[in-house]
Amino acid sequence: MPNLPIWSGRLPTALFAIFLAGSAPAAPAQVGDAVLTPIPFESLRDFPGSDPTAALDAFRRVCVAPAPPTPQPTGVVGNPAALSQTCAAAAGVGPETVAAFFRDRFEAFQVVRPGAERPGFLTGYFEPELEGSLTQGPDFATPVLARPDDLVSLAPGETRPGLDPALRAARATAEGFEPYPDRAAIDDGALGARAGPILWLRDAVDLLVLQVQGSGRVRLPDGRAVRVLYDGRNGRPYTAVAKLIVQEGHLPLEGLTLARWTTWLRAHPETARRLIRANASYIFFRLAAVEDPALGPPGAANAPLTPGRSLAVDGGLWRYGLPFWLVGQLPGGAPGETGRLVIAADTGSAIVGPARGDLFVGTGAQAGIAAGNLRDAIGFVVLLPKPARGVAP
Repeated sequence: MPNLPIWSGRLPTALFAIFLAGSAPAAPAQVGDAVLTPIPFESLRDFPGSDPTAALDAFRRVCVAPAPPTPQPTGVVGNPAALSQTCAAAAGVGPETVAAFFRDRFEAFQVVRPGAERPGFLTGYFEPELEGSLTQGPDFATPVLARPDDLVSLAPGETRPGLDPALRAARATAEGFEPYPDRAAIDDGALGARAGPILWLRDAVDLLVLQVQGSGRVRLPDGRAVRVLYDGRNGRPYTAVAKLIVQEGHLPLEGLTLARWTTWLRAHPETARRLIRANASYIFFRLAAVEDPALGPPGAANAPLTPGRSLAVDGGLWRYGLPFWLVGQLPGGAPGETGRLVIAADTGSAIVGPARGDLFVGTGAQAGIAAGNLRDAIGFVVLLPKPARGVAP
């Protein structure tokens, strides 16, 4: 358990009145179930950390990225005009002024959840590196499917007549919209020629790992590596297969790792098939080149993910590009690390709430181990850009 500061769920009445009146105009008073409490940078121990340039680089990548394919809903926290001006200022920041840039251009707010047992919760995710082929064969028999042409993805809060509002995608038909087929139906061929394979993996377990992580690198038989990127989902609810394994008593929760539960699935193919099909969610992909091996795939912000610096947040609450100071010891940190500056660059269906994050750890097996071990109570401090000149906050 990391050493966390004392977190209070209440603001003194006078301070709260000043807060609402405009002394800290960059933040709303409340986000979800959390209160945003102004905090001076001097109170953040070791801010901005041992390598703030890495956070600045991650911030710049989000700044220059093309617009996300799925726009964020209106009303997310983070003034877009102020963030745009801050992005412009970031372009001219040198290594010696990185710390001053974050202190001068942003205001810090603790994300305080009154009555919560922990200040926030952080998990990790990674980019798996798998073996595959562009052609089907005895060693590679499981298809990775392209996005079908009748899939309609729904933005947060968007609905279609006659559909359950909980569904995040729909199937377009001549008569209107209907729920998209679930995993079992897709596995049984419900899509036909609408979703052709882009490549082939060893087995259904590798496909599950790829879909759980949302993207991956695939090593081809000739030694080349290609990237497989998220390109939509069927919108059905996600069920964690590892959780089902534990619930049915096949493996204990204690010591459960990705390697352990995937090995168990391969050793029990019939049960594995049943459990995997119980997860109704299904992800579709597209191919892309690996342009920079040191960076991860594009996140929801459409910027390449930076290992240890890119954070998946609730995209219905926080604007991509916002920096967060995470209070605690994180994977790959320097000895004695007490906090790290990271950038909101991604989201995920399981990342819900103002003090919930998923840290991108990196690529490959070792990153997978680190990601699997990251399940910690962490303090969240959001950095909001100061109001843009001439623009209302």
